[in-house]
Amino acid sequence: MAAYGLYTHIQANKRRSIALLIGLFFLVYLLVYAGALIGEGLSPVDPFEVVPLPVLLRRALADALYAAPFATVGTALWIAIAYKFHQRMIDAVTGGREVTRKEAPRLYNLVENLCISRGITVPKLKLIEDESLNAFATGMNERQYSITVTSGLIDNLSDAEIESVLGHELTHIRNGDVRLLVIAVIIAGVISFFAELVYRLLLQGGFRWRGGRSSDDRKGAGIAIVIAMALIAVAWLLSIIIRFALSRRREYLADAGSVELTKNPDAMISALRKIEGRGELPVATSAVMEMCIDNPREGFSNIFDTHPSVDARVAALVEFAGGHDPGPIALPPPSPVPDEGADPTAALPAPQQETQGSDHPKPFLPDRPPIELGSTHGTEPGPWGPHRG
Repeated sequence: MAAYGLYTHIQANKRRSIALLIGLFFLVYLLVYAGALIGEGLSPVDPFEVVPLPVLLRRALADALYAAPFATVGTALWIAIAYKFHQRMIDAVTGGREVTRKEAPRLYNLVENLCISRGITVPKLKLIEDESLNAFATGMNERQYSITVTSGLIDNLSDAEIESVLGHELTHIRNGDVRLLVIAVIIAGVISFFAELVYRLLLQGGFRWRGGRSSDDRKGAGIAIVIAMALIAVAWLLSIIIRFALSRRREYLADAGSVELTKNPDAMISALRKIEGRGELPVATSAVMEMCIDNPREGFSNIFDTHPSVDARVAALVEFAGGHDPGPIALPPPSPVPDEGADPTAALPAPQQETQGSDHPKPFLPDRPPIELGSTHGTEPGPWGPHRG
């Protein structure tokens, strides 16, 4: 069924994402079959038996079916561990720390106002002390949901722009993107771990044929091992592509959800323009960067890009939300540290003023008329609840 408007696009994207996630999970079973094929190729039941390739393939399938329940339990256990401890692992990697209302009143007020306007639970707020401009949401349930921002983002964006970034991350939470992406990263981690383990054992440790095997037998077993290694490589490659496909499509919907929430497309556009090219977190892994509002790390011919380009996202907001693109934005240099004894207020930058497509500054947080983001179809709920006309 075709998708019409923001809400049905979200529902259609959820269905596609679930299908991709199921496909990702079945890649685990493909790896189990590849491992069974390697095992059959290296160690036949009878060392002196000449085993043709079709027989090896059938035996490997029987072994894989026998091992499938154990693989399912192992993957579920891996997911359960990550469910419990993934936030601690992310914080350990990025250096993020939870902040209180007293420490970050500006941030708390913005996110709380957004949550109150839609009647949703306020997530935890975390801060990374880094000059980069980025933010991401994590968590698997309402008790775990948190939004992490960098100090560079807070220092360089106006309140309206930060509000748009927070709306983007809240949309990820409400759409279930965060939970889905965490699970996808976990399963892909299982596949990557197993693939690397097998390649290390075969290529670095070497292997020997067992028993006095004939040349025909060795030929069939060798082909079986080559097939198994090809299957492992394909599974690893597909797991990466599926992960990135899950990320790319959801960024457009999160941008649109932020505009629907804040009614300020220009703030979302200017926030993306400021973040553009400045979001690299050196200490973050590729899995963490996939969760960020922008990931400047690029892959071969865009196949491995986790996010659409900022230009493409801005163009979508201009076309469908009526925003205005100011083009690339240069940030002011960092304010110098004042000398001892100097007036501490002299070095403070002037408050940022919002501009809405003109050279004349407008007051802080200008009027934001409702923005229509396309027609709706049916009564399917959107990211903020049922649509009411």
